[in-house]
Amino acid sequence: MTNGIKALSVHLLTATGAVFAMLAMLEATQAEWDMMFFWLVVAFAVDGVDGPLARRYLVAAHAPRFDGVLLDLIIDYLTYVFIPAFALFKSDLLPGWTGWAAIIIITYASAMYFADTSMKTKDNSFAGFPGAWNMLVLVLFAVKPDIWLILLLVTLLSVAMFLPLKFIHPVRTARWRALSLPVAFAWTFFAGWAAWVDFHPESWAHWGLVVTSLYLLMAGMLQQVIPVRR
Repeated sequence: MTNGIKALSVHLLTATGAVFAMLAMLEATQAEWDMMFFWLVVAFAVDGVDGPLARRYLVAAHAPRFDGVLLDLIIDYLTYVFIPAFALFKSDLLPGWTGWAAIIIITYASAMYFADTSMKTKDNSFAGFPGAWNMLVLVLFAVKPDIWLILLLVTLLSVAMFLPLKFIHPVRTARWRALSLPVAFAWTFFAGWAAWVDFHPESWAHWGLVVTSLYLLMAGMLQQVIPVRR
């Protein structure tokens, strides 16, 4: 297999995220939240795999016709932002005006963040909350917190997109990667299981989701205050 075919195959893998996004959206329009999140978790898994493959097979050099970064951003906006925001609006988690407020804040702030040329730090982390609303909304569906707590989280994380706070990329951030990567795999497992059992309130996966989400949310900020050991 030539380098060009390998690189093109990575682009084709990335593009499957658009199909999974459509499948998730179709489930969302029918309020089939478990299956919607199942497809979003599948898309999340693909997103975690295609980046390392793209770097390994040098897609920019061997398949330059397609812009892998742009393709990834388009799919990420659908699966990380647009569909989760729609689900939050259509569910009973945020009734009335609260749902409208959430989707306006999420989609508007995320559009600006995804166009931010300074979204990455020198250590390949994210500068500001990376718009991972798919992860937050899935946890909200699992634990079903109070309306005002949901609105507070949405507001704080939207503001955090544009603050000098670091959020790790579990694959690309080298520091603590030996811990971050297994935690990201664990989150994916817990998320898939929670969706599979239709967010049953007694599911053990919910606790795993909360713990792994807190680590992924806070690890980058902890790295900012904990000095690197020489």
